[in-house]
Amino acid sequence: MTDNQSDRMKGVLAPVLTPFDAEGKPDPVRLERICRWLISHDCGLAIFGTNSEGNSLSVPERMDLLDHLVAAGLPVHRMMPGTGSCSLPEAVSLTRAVVDHGCGGALVLPPFYYKIATDDGLFAFFSELIEGVGDERLRIYLYHIPPVTQVGFSHSLVERLLKRYPGVIAGMKDSGGDWAYTEKTLSLFASSGFDVFCGTETILLDTMRRGGRGCISATCNVNPGAIVKLYDTWQADDAPQQQEALNVIRSSFAAFPMIAAMKDAVSVALGDPGWTRLRPPLQELNNEERTSLRCRLGELSFDLTGISPD
Repeated sequence: MTDNQSDRMKGVLAPVLTPFDAEGKPDPVRLERICRWLISHDCGLAIFGTNSEGNSLSVPERMDLLDHLVAAGLPVHRMMPGTGSCSLPEAVSLTRAVVDHGCGGALVLPPFYYKIATDDGLFAFFSELIEGVGDERLRIYLYHIPPVTQVGFSHSLVERLLKRYPGVIAGMKDSGGDWAYTEKTLSLFASSGFDVFCGTETILLDTMRRGGRGCISATCNVNPGAIVKLYDTWQADDAPQQQEALNVIRSSFAAFPMIAAMKDAVSVALGDPGWTRLRPPLQELNNEERTSLRCRLGELSFDLTGISPD
């Protein structure tokens, strides 16, 4: 199998927020709209990630939303849907659908329910996933987020997967929150065609300086233009100042439950109260949190440029 790395995914991607309707069902029309806005800012679509509430969506819901976005003409090569599941058959079905649609890649969590999972067990899971999909177009991006899953990818496991499935194991989203791990991953694998995306824009500059491929971060949902600018100009003289400005915005959202805070900001920008809905167990900001967030953003003169109603 051949693999042209220049055709692989790169840049800034948003784990796109998933809107819900009044009945608590995913809302494809609202989702399409925010996806178009993100694409207009040159931001790719990592739908069904953590900040998409992806693990609160059923397999049919994820497939229906993906079908809608593809039918609506969103660029599939800019999509990296989350297809992870603790159920191997579900992971195979979701990942096969992503490949069949021609998406740029699949973002795959480790099966995380059993915390005693060994490298051998994880290797077996990914081996059966890849063989089950059985398509040379498959590109898997390992989703490393042990603060949530408590199951991660050791460097020896990454090396083993790369050796067995070169090209198919295309890269990683590293949301581990451990710069030493990130730096070692870049040092070991970036030069050999393993594409590392940092999981927060707060380390985008450092990641790019060490050979990273880009960023997949929560606040790409609300600040895509500025994050993409740093990605595009990370070698510029003012890149450190750009990084500092990004960190201020990030910290403003991170002071609150992140998904609820971003949905609230989108709701305000669109004048659409329905955007604040989350699927339990997550909950909307309370009145005190909502007021505090809006004051913080107002003090920063922060707005979601271009997302306002037509």
